[in-house]
Amino acid sequence: MRAIQIERTGGPDVLRPTTVEVGEPGPGEVRVRHYACGVNFIDTYHRTGLYPLPLPAILGVEGAGVVEAIGPGVTHIAVGNRVAYATPRPGSYAESRVLPAMPVVRIPDDLDFERAAALMLKGLTVQYLLRRTRPQRELEPGDFIVWHAAAGGVGLIACQWARALGFQLIATAGSRDKCDLALRHGAAHAIDYRTEDVVARVREITGNAGVKVVYDSVGKDTWERSLDCLQPLGLMVSFGNASGPVPPVNLGQLAAKGSLHVTRPTLFTHLATREVTDAMTAELFALVTAGTITIDPPRRYALDDAVQAHRDLEARSTTGSLVLVP
Repeated sequence: MRAIQIERTGGPDVLRPTTVEVGEPGPGEVRVRHYACGVNFIDTYHRTGLYPLPLPAILGVEGAGVVEAIGPGVTHIAVGNRVAYATPRPGSYAESRVLPAMPVVRIPDDLDFERAAALMLKGLTVQYLLRRTRPQRELEPGDFIVWHAAAGGVGLIACQWARALGFQLIATAGSRDKCDLALRHGAAHAIDYRTEDVVARVREITGNAGVKVVYDSVGKDTWERSLDCLQPLGLMVSFGNASGPVPPVNLGQLAAKGSLHVTRPTLFTHLATREVTDAMTAELFALVTAGTITIDPPRRYALDDAVQAHRDLEARSTTGSLVLVP
């Protein structure tokens, strides 16, 4: 099969097309023929070595396609099923792959492969953040929350899901166009962090109260301002490193700013069992089927154009989701 592989870590140019053997699924495994492969920031962390992988490695943790073969013990899917997945084990930048069957789920008939591949990692990330990662003072309808990078694939889903839950999401993004996009997707307010003081605007919007929770996938560049947006006993949720890793945390700073809470969660800690995976996915698909969450058509790249996809993603020149099409 055709695949995109790295033999060393580095910039986008280390992504190289290659041909590898696929093999047959063993016990508890499945082979999926990909029709679309999601591109996510975690892929850039694997590529640069921020999240180390044994090399050589095929990148990609999200895909959608058709089941070609199943191994012994797999009962929740069958050959020919339309499926999608998000998995901690990279390998989706390929025409097909063998992977553990546990995270692989059937997708609704009216959900096309490209939107499915753009939905799984991002939609389930929003699910575990808004539904399972909550502040000590429980979120209630009408509460304000801050969401950084709100015009990206995760952020646009979050804008819609937060609106459905009754939360007033304060979006931050890097241009007026991106702010407008977040507002169209359900954000209550939007702040252009390139031209506005994020903390001052959050304080203005909330009547100087701050917010109960900040959801931050940017990392190093937004750490301080995120803490300053929180009210006492607020929760800082750091779930990504788009600008680089957060520096070592000064615990005294958390005390001085109001007994703040900090967590660094990951999706795959939550997707640890079949039961939880099914429950999280069912809620996500129900909102998509009902039209509460809409997934814009992702930006498409040919599989061999993975280098350009990574360049565009890291340049923050994109909105929404990106997919590779084998």
